[in-house]
This record gives sequence, structure tokens and C-alpha cells, in this order.
Amino acid sequence: MTSYASATARAEMTELRRLKSLLPPELQSWVMVEGSTEVNPPLIRSEELGRDEVEIQIDLPKWENLAIDQRNLLFWHEVARIQNDTIPREGWEMAALAIGLGGAVGELWVQDGLLLLLALGLCSISGYRLWQKNNGDKKLKEAVAADEKAIALATRFGYTLPNAYKSLGSAFKSLIEQTPNRRQRKHYEARLQALRQSAAKMKAKTQSPKPVR
Repeated sequence: MTSYASATARAEMTELRRLKSLLPPELQSWVMVEGSTEVNPPLIRSEELGRDEVEIQIDLPKWENLAIDQRNLLFWHEVARIQNDTIPREGWEMAALAIGLGGAVGELWVQDGLLLLLALGLCSISGYRLWQKNNGDKKLKEAVAADEKAIALATRFGYTLPNAYKSLGSAFKSLIEQTPNRRQRKHYEARLQALRQSAAKMKAKTQSPKPVR
């Protein structure tokens, strides 16, 4: 059992080092790659550790169920989200919403109209920002944009365009099969559909005849 645990730990460290090597040179000094320590974490996600440091967290047991090419494209998707500045941040919205709600309830008792309006205004602003963060259409657009950039990153590391599209598409198919959550599964299906449309446009563009001069 001890030798098995040691072998597993070595394999995980090897994979983390391999993924670190897939970071573009301009990101290697401030983007960390670590195994997640949470209970039932997402497969892969990014988290800001500070103003100049981001950590990509991997659920390594689930990660090992994917082929190498699938892992690479999913990893580059996360890298693209960092480059696009669309990773979620621990914001002030939840705290502001709680303060605003507490203040509104308090001002109902003391009947201070100005403070009540201020508290309700704080609730409105923080509530709208939270809605923006969790808006499904916005999240899908950001994900599709990161998928496109992941394809471009793959070509920087030696993939042909067809192989990059194929690897990311097969990754989505695997995730769709393995994801029990219906909402998350729909999200992967929408990204796969967008990827297919992008691949078709790229294929048509590369096969279009050149104009005769």
C-alpha cells in the first residue's frame, strides 16, 4: 500500500511538472500548477492568490481518466482564461449584499429614510454584479473565447489546427459522458457545438480556392 501511494504521488508530481512546462514562457513566473486538496473539486479551475500570482488547481484522480491530448487542450483553455482575464475573483459583492440587507432591515426599525435608500442602493449594485458574474450566456461566451484561444496556444506548442480541434472536441465528449450534473453537461455540449462550428469555418477557409490573378 505504501509503495502504491508513493508511486501515485510521484506520478502526480510528474504530471504537474509536465503541465507547468505547457505554460507559455510569459506566464511561467507567476502561474502555479497544483493538485486540488478540496473534497469533490471541479476538474480544473484557476484562483487568484494575489495581485501577481494565479494558481491552476487540478483534480488529479479525475484528470488521469483523460487522454494526454485532452488534458493538454483543457489545460490551455484554463491558461487562455487567465490571459483573457476572465477567471473568477473573490469579490466584495457577497459582503456588500449582506451589509446592505442588514442595513435595510435595521433602517426599517429606526425609520431613517436616507440610510434606507443607501442600504437598498448597495443591495441593488452588489446584486447586479453577482447576477453578471453568474449569467449563463456571459459565462458561455467567455468559455468559447477561451476555447478558441486554447486552439491557438496548442499550435504554439506544435499541434496542427485539425489535431487541436479534434483533441478539444474529444475532451468535451469525454466530459459530457462523465458529468452527472445536467446543467454542467449542457454547458459542455454548447461549447462542443461552438467548437464544431468554428472548425467548420476554419476548414472552409483553408479549402477555399485562391482567386486567379
